[in-house]
Amino acid sequence: MADPPSPGRARPPILVTGASSGLGRHFARMLAAAGHPILAAARRAPELATLAAEIAAAGGRAATFALDVTDAAAVDATVAAAAASFGPLGGLVNNAGINESAPLLDQDIAAWDRVLATNLRGAFLVARAVAKGMARAGGGAIVNIASILGLRQAGGVGAYATAKAGLIQLTREMALEWARHGIRVNALAPGYIETPLNRAFFASPEGQAMIRRIPARRLGRPEDLDAALRLLLSPEAGYITGAVLAVDGGHLVSGL
Repeated sequence: MADPPSPGRARPPILVTGASSGLGRHFARMLAAAGHPILAAARRAPELATLAAEIAAAGGRAATFALDVTDAAAVDATVAAAAASFGPLGGLVNNAGINESAPLLDQDIAAWDRVLATNLRGAFLVARAVAKGMARAGGGAIVNIASILGLRQAGGVGAYATAKAGLIQLTREMALEWARHGIRVNALAPGYIETPLNRAFFASPEGQAMIRRIPARRLGRPEDLDAALRLLLSPEAGYITGAVLAVDGGHLVSGL
């Protein structure tokens, strides 16, 4: 579904959540360049409009939807509207997420609930809504954007890590239940990826120390995730479901 375009071959539409910034914005642009109509969803409508204009200027197609993934009714309505824009969805990049860091002893319960509601409940709501349409259409591919923090621990990110661990297990449950409908569900687990939001931290002594613990000795770049995402969305991965693909420069296999 995300292989390069070829003459006469239409690409299925792909819904990307959390598309207004960061990895979601990058994924939307990359998949549009591969020829997919993009349904870009996020809470920040002005940023989505800018993204859609950039995709159109590059010759792609995009529709935008202001969406809070924690709102079940809004999710169902958005998925229905997305399918009405370009036809049945062939893919979902379930990327919307937030983080509010705090030590567990000082964890604010409202912040905990916000992180779990967005990163886990929201991912479930969107995937379920999309999967219903995919089941009617004969199948599709869902990629949940998890994190190596769903597989390994780090201080101060308990809510985020717990949500991502739950998302990885949810991915496997979805894969089990939905395979009979022709729906593949996999998780992409990035390591530390450089973005404008974290660039200053990773330039600090503390950030540099973290980079030295990565076997590749560098941060990931958004484009380092492209091949893995394209694979998981592609028909060439037709026998891959329930997998968790880490793209982390070897971080998960680093020594103690």
